[in-house]
Amino acid sequence: MHSVMSSVSRRHFLLTGAAALSVSVLPLGRAFAAQEEGSTPQNAITTDAALQRLMEGNARYVSNISKHKDFSAGRAARAKAQHPIAAILACADSRVAPELMFDQGPGDLFLVRLAGNFVNEDGLASLEYAIQFLSVPLVMILGHSNCGAIKAALQVIQENTALPGHLPHLIQSLKPAVRNVKKTDPSAPDLVERAIVENVRLNAQRLKTAEPVFKRFVQQGKVKVVGAVYDIGTGKVNLMDAAAHQRPSS
Repeated sequence: MHSVMSSVSRRHFLLTGAAALSVSVLPLGRAFAAQEEGSTPQNAITTDAALQRLMEGNARYVSNISKHKDFSAGRAARAKAQHPIAAILACADSRVAPELMFDQGPGDLFLVRLAGNFVNEDGLASLEYAIQFLSVPLVMILGHSNCGAIKAALQVIQENTALPGHLPHLIQSLKPAVRNVKKTDPSAPDLVERAIVENVRLNAQRLKTAEPVFKRFVQQGKVKVVGAVYDIGTGKVNLMDAAAHQRPSS
């Protein structure tokens, strides 16, 4: 009797374990980004279409004709799944609000934010999740004018300023951009603005070549990585190519 019970218990354990394992290895995309059967997610668009939607939204924002004002709309659908059209790595600055500046509603943007908008390991993992499991077609590195983190990095380099706590770790990630612009023209009056643009460029390039996920998605044309700079004074977002010739005012 004991051996029979042991056999049954063992069989039950194995069956239960196998069931649990089968659940654990289900594609994460199915678990985290499930959609209603028969529906087409809003992010099933090309990379260029996603970028166009953002820039059209920014044009509305600059003109003060934003259309996304009822944030309760679509709440039930968002409770079931998310289908953001873009992932944005933005600065934690309180004046930077991507949903507002691009005139997008809840569920439209996947945001990663930290002071200085640079790519660290945690941010990279979050953005990998967005493209791997949420099918986000566009990733933007978004800098902004008058960035305090970039100013601090410049001050540390120029004046050897000592910062408390964990701030030196943050500044260390921003130093490459500041050093690059100082090499080009160390006496330029707009070093901060130049460094803001350079920081966006460096981090966008890091994403494009980040292995194994980003590099593969970019090479396959499934994801576009762009850099942009938000001008706090005007509300306008300048894409990287334009920002290189029209730097944000400080």
